[in-house]
Amino acid sequence: MPMPNTTKVLAISSGGGHWEQLMLLREGLGASNVVYVNTIRGLAEKAGVSPAYVIADCNRTVPIRNLRCLMHILKIVLRERPDVVVSTGAAPGLLGLAIGKVLGAKTIWIDSVANCERLSLSGQVAGWIADLWITQWSRLAKDKGPHYFGSVL
Repeated sequence: MPMPNTTKVLAISSGGGHWEQLMLLREGLGASNVVYVNTIRGLAEKAGVSPAYVIADCNRTVPIRNLRCLMHILKIVLRERPDVVVSTGAAPGLLGLAIGKVLGAKTIWIDSVANCERLSLSGQVAGWIADLWITQWSRLAKDKGPHYFGSVL
């Protein structure tokens, strides 16, 4: 069931597979009031989604990039003031959840379907932040989370 059109959603992920999975979820996000964020120029246009922002990519191996990414996301969250921040992953999505949470948004983390043996590092950390913490593998689900509701593939 889609979110109500009055709910503003910030949907954020890194590029590649995380973005592809986010695009598979867009029907459930509703037809309007969704703002997309990714790390690769042209992805949103190719997917036909707007409004959209492109942010700096980051990961745990280059800490200075995390700061740059954090600043990009902070500006977007302050500008857009989402009610919900949802991410399918990687470090930019985790930073988006953290900023959204601090600023009062509800947060949803959906760990990548590629992580079939264990949660990603970002997915593990997201468990401390996300209001709703989801895995796409039933064998990784636990009573206190992450929860399993199916997969997008």
